Amino acid sequence: MSDNHAYDYDVLVIGSANADLTVRVDRRPGPGETVLGTDLVESAGGKGANQAAAAARLGARTALLARVGDDAFGQLLLEAQHAAGTELRHVLVEKGARTGTAMIVVGPDGDNTIVVSPGANARLSPADVRAAREVVAASSVVSLQLEIAPETVREAVETATETGTRVVLNPSPAPESLDPRLLAAADPLVVNEHEAGLLSGLPAGTPADRAHALRDRGARSVVITLGAEGALVLDTGALVHVPGVKVEAVDTTGAGDAFTGALALRLSRGATLEDAARFAVRVGAASVTRPGAQPSYPTAEELA
Repeated sequence: MSDNHAYDYDVLVIGSANADLTVRVDRRPGPGETVLGTDLVESAGGKGANQAAAAARLGARTALLARVGDDAFGQLLLEAQHAAGTELRHVLVEKGARTGTAMIVVGPDGDNTIVVSPGANARLSPADVRAAREVVAASSVVSLQLEIAPETVREAVETATETGTRVVLNPSPAPESLDPRLLAAADPLVVNEHEAGLLSGLPAGTPADRAHALRDRGARSVVITLGAEGALVLDTGALVHVPGVKVEAVDTTGAGDAFTGALALRLSRGATLEDAARFAVRVGAASVTRPGAQPSYPTAEELA
């Protein structure tokens, strides 16, 4: 990879931006059941915006290509990205559109269930990516997820491949199968255990089996996040387990995005995949100790 200083941005995130509407409950409701929760909390989220905020808060020169509506939620997202330090010139504000929204229920163990209404995210198009080709070329790493249209993700991968920009792909929410062209571009493919089981075709396999299967299927390198247990890293060498960091989890919302944003940052600065994953595990662990997604992400100073 070329010297990092040749790039305008360390990390370009192309993806979703959602307003997170979060409520905490003592226990999750069963089918047809109503339970009382805490007051509703509105905060900035969306996998793309989360990863951008995580990288920017850690000091990365970060840009976000996304679409939001011209509503109050869109303004909330723009303000949050500005506060994190993200470059906003490439965030497209669509008149009359509703900003994407995620409805999040957090249980007493900190785990969550999420329903997403895409809103303006669904309108981020391949043409938007083509118009940002120079931005992709000026970025060391492009980080992608699957909360935007599949054809837009494919265009982003093709553009990054043509411009020589490294692709970090977090295929979430995971499809039943992944386009081979996306898999072949992933360096790394970043998945959690559920996504790894689905995409590897080994739902009953071990994380190690799944990592090898995903690389055999075409991924250049693979990172499987294991929650409190850390992460598995498979690059050109042997499989490496990066141990987790023990913390008291308050809210796991957005922890995977904190991990991915931190990973992309370190890769953009020339770190090995293993070293980047070790840093990302620390960032992900720090993020679960506070409520919310973006509001929980640490700065570099807080990690020191």
